[in-house]
Amino acid sequence: MKEFSGLWKYFSDSCSQNVGKKNRTARTCLYDITDKNTAYLRFKFDGSADLTIRNIYVNQKRCAIVTIEGMCDKETLSLSVIEPLLKSFYPEKTEKMELMSYIEKYVLSASDISHTDNFEDLLQMIMSGFAVLIIDGCSTAICIGVQGYSFRSVTEPDSEVSERGSREGFVEPLHINMSLLRRRIKNPKLKMETMILGELSKTEICICYITDVVSESVLDKLKDRLNNIDIDTVLASGYLVSFLEDENDRSIFSGVGITERPDTVGGKINEGRIAVLIDGTPSALIIPYLFVENFQTMGDYSYKPYYATLIRWLKYMCFFVASLLPGIYTAVALFNPELFPEQILNQLETSIGNTPFSLVTEILLVLFLYEIMREAGLRLPKSLGHAVSIVGALVIGDTAVSAGLIVAPTLMIVAVTAIASYVIPNLYPQLYVLRILFIFAGGVLGIWGIVLLFCVLTVNVCGKSVLGVPYTMPVAPFSMFGMRDVAIRADWKILGKKRTLIKDIKE
Repeated sequence: MKEFSGLWKYFSDSCSQNVGKKNRTARTCLYDITDKNTAYLRFKFDGSADLTIRNIYVNQKRCAIVTIEGMCDKETLSLSVIEPLLKSFYPEKTEKMELMSYIEKYVLSASDISHTDNFEDLLQMIMSGFAVLIIDGCSTAICIGVQGYSFRSVTEPDSEVSERGSREGFVEPLHINMSLLRRRIKNPKLKMETMILGELSKTEICICYITDVVSESVLDKLKDRLNNIDIDTVLASGYLVSFLEDENDRSIFSGVGITERPDTVGGKINEGRIAVLIDGTPSALIIPYLFVENFQTMGDYSYKPYYATLIRWLKYMCFFVASLLPGIYTAVALFNPELFPEQILNQLETSIGNTPFSLVTEILLVLFLYEIMREAGLRLPKSLGHAVSIVGALVIGDTAVSAGLIVAPTLMIVAVTAIASYVIPNLYPQLYVLRILFIFAGGVLGIWGIVLLFCVLTVNVCGKSVLGVPYTMPVAPFSMFGMRDVAIRADWKILGKKRTLIKDIKE
């Protein structure tokens, strides 16, 4: 115990002296004494209850097996590591380094085996579910893959339901998501590169792309931005989005797409895009993500071209309805009421005259109440979701109109707008912001305010780029080849032609 206390004090002093050093690339080498290595690990984990160290003797040499409770499969650890180590026959007069080589080649039955000679990589492997074998007299440890932590099974994502597509969605473990993607693209040119992000969380991410279709310039820019990310913790895909956008980007739209479907990621990778998978997150980032792709879903490619084209144009119409309809209604009612038919104008005048609020205040109030119900429906358990819908329909629908607080036309406009926004779920946050901006513009400047704000929005979107790729491709700059999946959804005889739009433009 005195020897262990001395080791603990030694590690405490050495680590306190290194506090504040900016050199994050420094590596602390392993010792050739097992007790020093295990003492250092105990000190780094600071008495954490999930650190387990099993001391054994192999060929009369002291060894230690280090694992994290709950991160590895105990049965696999026992059958493929501990039992072979204790029951195997070892040659006499084996040197320590020779013993490690012999154990790796003839004793261990695990398929995933690697080495490390520094504590930084050793800690990363331990916390990733590996079992680490430390042999007395060796300054190199053997890392054995025996991961066995619990995770959610592969199910269909609730936010991206497809009528005819796959029923599989990403889950939290990174390597499971990598396998879901590999199953769909059985091509050796599909490359997966892993790296670590987060100074504290040490989150593993994976960059996925196809080597012969990806743009090298876009790939280099993405890797450069990922390497320059300075963040302590990465717990979700949204943590990285702002780092991947351009520094001078002031648009409300995002050039980084997020999806939970591996088939969607596979389709984008085939088009030359890059996917970023994050450990612990059941979704993937797609870079670059163009504006027109918000209106494309995997279900579109399972129908005949004529029907898919009609659905595509329906989504375009819903985008303009969801963003412009409340603003246009406000502008016409306040500044150009003569545009309404006479019967509707008389009813609208009577209704607005009986309400205590102005038209702008009234429509904003209805939108505010609707958003409250929406957030409550998302957060509450599913068993209470129907109750929220019923209460909302009674409060905002019948009661508010009967009490004279809200006019029926305003309620109808908000309802149509809300339904239209759900047709394009990827753009719901942006549509909500645009809706409010257009209401203020229409309420202050009328139709001219709507036109002015629409022009500003168009210039903003056209000026946006993602890693050097124009956000409005293939509309601006225009490409006839790219329009085969924008204005219409062409037949697969045309869509299946081998050509990558982004690679052609960038290279």
